[in-house]
This record gives sequence, structure tokens and C-alpha cells, in this order.
Amino acid sequence: MDSTSLQPHTDASPIGTFSQCHAGILSGLRVLAELPEMVAGAERARRVAAETLSVFDRAVLDHHADEEAELFPAVLKSAAPGDEFERAQVMAERLMAEHRDIEALWKKLKPSLRSAAVGKPGEVSARDVADLMRLYAAHAAYEESHFLPLAQDILGRNGNHMAALGLSLHLRHAPRVVGYI
Repeated sequence: MDSTSLQPHTDASPIGTFSQCHAGILSGLRVLAELPEMVAGAERARRVAAETLSVFDRAVLDHHADEEAELFPAVLKSAAPGDEFERAQVMAERLMAEHRDIEALWKKLKPSLRSAAVGKPGEVSARDVADLMRLYAAHAAYEESHFLPLAQDILGRNGNHMAALGLSLHLRHAPRVVGYI
């Protein structure tokens, strides 16, 4: 007889009590069978939350800072006066406003991701996640299709301007060397 389909004794005798106990134990063990999959899912959720925290706090925020401190000023400084400068300025202002919107939504999401990253119960808003993904995808698509080609045209006219941007970015990320006196 299959142990998961036991029919417990239903009488009130001591044997019936033992039989009812077995039925309860088997029921609990059937639920236990689901646990490995749940633990794996919980571990994946913890790992995804931790990786997202790292990506956003390091890559995304640093990327925004690099663009705002180095790329946008370099493009504006090298743009031809008039229409080209105005177009680059409007685009840079739009991208910076999008950075603030993305960062505000990140600030809202971050506490729940911190909890998830250490396995604490909490709720991560599916709507906020979807909004962040949508905002960032639209931002990246606009930058890739409009601003970066313009930046390439503007900075590409003078190799020194492109080299200066490269050097500036390199120095921005170079480790700080503490000298001895």
C-alpha cells in the first residue's frame, strides 16, 4: 500500500489515535516536499536583489555622474554655437531630468530590495519594478539613438576633444594614490 494514501482508522481507540497521528504527519511531509523549490526560489530572490543593489548603486549612479560631470559638458563645450549647441543642451537637460526620475524611483525601491537581499520578508512593488525598467529602457533608447550619435559627431570633429573626454573619464576612475611626504 502507498504510504501517502493511508486511510486512517477513524475510531476513538488508542489505535485510531495513532492512525490519525500518522495521517497528520504524512500531510506535513507532503507540504515539506515543496520546500526545496521554495528555498531555491528564495535564494534566487535574495541573489537578484543583492546583484540589483550592486548594479544600481555602482554602475547606474556612477554612469549618471560620469555623463553629467564629463560627457555632457564636453559635448556642450565642443558644440557649434547656435542650433547644434541648443540641440545638445536640450538633449542633455532631458537626460539629466530622466536621471533624476530614475534615481527617485530607485530610492523608493531600494529599501525593499535591501530587505530581500538579506532574506527578510517584505514586499517589492511589481509596479515600481516595471516603472523603473520602462523608464530606464526609454532613457537608454533615447540616449543611444539621439544623444550619443550627436556627441560622436561633435567630439569626433576634433580628436583632441575625444581624447580629452577619455582622459577625463580615466582620471575620474583611477585609484587615488596617497603619496608619502
